[in-house]
Amino acid sequence: ISSKSLPSSASDFSGRIADMPKNKLGGNKAKRAKAGAEKQKKELEFKEDGQEYGQITRMLGNGRCDVSCFDGVKRLCHIRGKMRKKVWCNQGDIVLVSLRDFQDEKGDIITKYTAEEARNLKTYGELPDNVKINETDIVDGDLSDDGVEFDDAGGVDIDNI
Repeated sequence: ISSKSLPSSASDFSGRIADMPKNKLGGNKAKRAKAGAEKQKKELEFKEDGQEYGQITRMLGNGRCDVSCFDGVKRLCHIRGKMRKKVWCNQGDIVLVSLRDFQDEKGDIITKYTAEEARNLKTYGELPDNVKINETDIVDGDLSDDGVEFDDAGGVDIDNI
């Protein structure tokens, strides 16, 4: 095909592609991550009547999870719609559960606390002292409760090897 047989708009088309700016960031995931970069400092939310603090023990899927509340009751909780796919809940997270009047064994997760917020709740006395926040409370050597004990007398003598 000769250049004479091409319409003038087709020959102009290749020139227009060169004029477009180069995308240096990436696809829509990069744009989405950039939009959510600003974190606002929100006020710490304390429990009210009909609410209880809890820790997620197991994720069940479909927006549900097992939560062991700090009043001693284990509840099946549902992540509220406003939080779904925006605030990701994981096992070990500290959450605020809204209790149901008609079902004591079920509840709704209305707030997820960050590790820093949970530590603040612990210092204010809202959470019990024995709770582990996101499993980040690391215990040093001798006080470790992993169940492994080393005995000097019942080992292998290195000199006999």
